[in-house]
Amino acid sequence: MSEPVHTFTAEPLQWSPYLTPVRLDEATPEQLDAMKVTPSNKKVSDYVLTLAHDPESLAVRSPLFNAIMYGRDGLSRAERELGAVGASIVNRCVYCASVHAAQFNRLTERTDVIARIFADGPAAELEEHQQAIFDFAVKLSETPPAVTHKDAVALRDTGLSALEMADLVLSAAIFGWANRLMHTLGEPRRPSA
Repeated sequence: MSEPVHTFTAEPLQWSPYLTPVRLDEATPEQLDAMKVTPSNKKVSDYVLTLAHDPESLAVRSPLFNAIMYGRDGLSRAERELGAVGASIVNRCVYCASVHAAQFNRLTERTDVIARIFADGPAAELEEHQQAIFDFAVKLSETPPAVTHKDAVALRDTGLSALEMADLVLSAAIFGWANRLMHTLGEPRRPSA
């Protein structure tokens, strides 16, 4: 097994659980339903299989995550990914930062933004619109009560609508939670050769 990864990268990583994941062929009907397993599923991630130990929570988590990260209105998908990267940088979640950095790169066809973030961390200097999104996600992740009305005004002044601001709050906040789950349930590793 490869060594754990402790530095940020946009390269694909594997997540290695500390707990034994639920085996699909031994899952209860409640676990299968929570994982939304269908005959066409080829692979369910070890992360989801680990979360399936608590099917009641997983059944709520997945639709919430999907609604926040893949919503059709409001903040663009790339901007939601940038919010997730900001939160994951603060929380030092190498796995989540990797996944969402790669998504941001794919959606924007730009790698320079993430390269700057990984090089400079929360102090990264970006274009104005991206800077506002990134800075807000970082501030919300570092100290949630430090976010004030002035921060909302600054986002509005950058051109974000109320719905886009709400989406940014949700994308950063869900990663405060997701990062902690990832840290306590497993660790990132380089893919096995």
